[in-house]
Amino acid sequence: MSLFRKKSLDVLLAQAADSNKGLKRTLSSGNLIALGIGAIIGAGLFVRTAAAAGEHAGPAVTISFIIAAIGCAFAGLCYAEFASMIPIAGSAYTYAYATMGELIAWIIGWALVLEYALGAATVSSAWSEYLNELLGGAIPYAWSHSPFEHLVRRVVDSHEIVMSSTKVLSSDIIVASGVINLPALFIILVLTLLLIKGTQESAVVNSIIVVVKVAIVLVFIAIGWKFINPANHTPYFIPADKPGYEGFWNHGWAGVLTGAGIVFFAFIGFDAVSTTAQEAKNPKRDMPIGILGSLVICTILYILFSYVLTGVAPYTDFVKAGKEASVAYAIKTYMTGYSWLATLISIAILAGFSSVMLVMLMGQSRVFYSMSNDGLLPKVFSDLHPKFRTPYKSNMILFVFVGLFGAFVPESVVGNLTSIGTLFAFVLVCAGVIIMRKNDPDRPRPFKTPLVPLVPILGIIVCSAMIVGLPGSTLLIALLWMIIGLVIYFTFSKKRSNLNKP
Repeated sequence: MSLFRKKSLDVLLAQAADSNKGLKRTLSSGNLIALGIGAIIGAGLFVRTAAAAGEHAGPAVTISFIIAAIGCAFAGLCYAEFASMIPIAGSAYTYAYATMGELIAWIIGWALVLEYALGAATVSSAWSEYLNELLGGAIPYAWSHSPFEHLVRRVVDSHEIVMSSTKVLSSDIIVASGVINLPALFIILVLTLLLIKGTQESAVVNSIIVVVKVAIVLVFIAIGWKFINPANHTPYFIPADKPGYEGFWNHGWAGVLTGAGIVFFAFIGFDAVSTTAQEAKNPKRDMPIGILGSLVICTILYILFSYVLTGVAPYTDFVKAGKEASVAYAIKTYMTGYSWLATLISIAILAGFSSVMLVMLMGQSRVFYSMSNDGLLPKVFSDLHPKFRTPYKSNMILFVFVGLFGAFVPESVVGNLTSIGTLFAFVLVCAGVIIMRKNDPDRPRPFKTPLVPLVPILGIIVCSAMIVGLPGSTLLIALLWMIIGLVIYFTFSKKRSNLNKP
């Protein structure tokens, strides 16, 4: 029994054409662009920008965004070809099944759990932080943080500050410790119930949220531009002799590359559009528009936003202050007279985070739906609601899984894991385009990736470089996750695959 047996492309297309039995086709091109923007603009922009700038890239985090965007563009073109060619739920998992075989498809499907499920958990932690910021800290620390987080008094640069940290130094005084992140658990539950209700309803809510948060991001860029201090952008790259940044990956171009791997999280989401291909009204035309359109819009906003943020506040501030609420911190500290903007930003961020989680949870349930239909996961993941035609049981199971991470695991732990899962998927999708062009060159392609094999190869190189730039601990945890996935495949999935049936 071959480990690399492939699913027939003709079978996949037949499944896509049978709209009466599967998911309901309700999404337009506008819905798809909004879903992409809804998934992209969120935690990555408002949280990871400050983290990458403060710890590795400095003001040159704008270049980190450009590098990450280039990698995404290469991958996005490859996703667009596959999404128009194979308009069925499952995204990269489905594409790999048709091009590289079942084992690779399983590996990529398992890796997508790191992207979508853990991505949603990461964002839920940030959502909780901003909600508490908006409420003036009304939610006690113990009930809005994981057990691994502590509120400590710490001396930094001869000043005593109170900060949240996952590491307690010997000189720290512990003020409070986390127990469970209840706000994170709450928002995951609300969004899960919305997804069960229906895809179109979810898309409408997402579209409203997208309009609001993009408008507020533009307001921050416009007003913040007046508060840019040119001294904060000098030097643009962190110098090698900067105290606290001595490591190779913490300054200069190496720091920028590491920053790219971190802010890459900010682009996660455009690929989630492809998971809804089976619910698009005209997927062959609209999927490329949704994927590439949302990526272009968000890239422009990201570069402008990061330039303004690092110009308003020194990048060193983001090491010791602000954390998840870094944007609100920068406004309150350096933009005198605009405290109302901090409140507005917090509202926009809460809404933005909600749309990110919505699309991530939707994407994960659709990947599991496809894997279950193929026999690689239990049937419960493909059971559709008799009225709403949504994979409701899968949504409920995901609520438990994502909720546990959101409630008990810090954002800093799962954020980089999300990036590596996504980058790995991107590498395989790029490789899949090359393979499919060679093995099935005459297959109709409503959208064709330009300059093949150059574009896919460049996508593989850039995304692989960002993987290498991620912390070693992240790579180790990801390896352990893959080993767990392989154990499940060889003990359960391989035996129950539909490809075993005559």
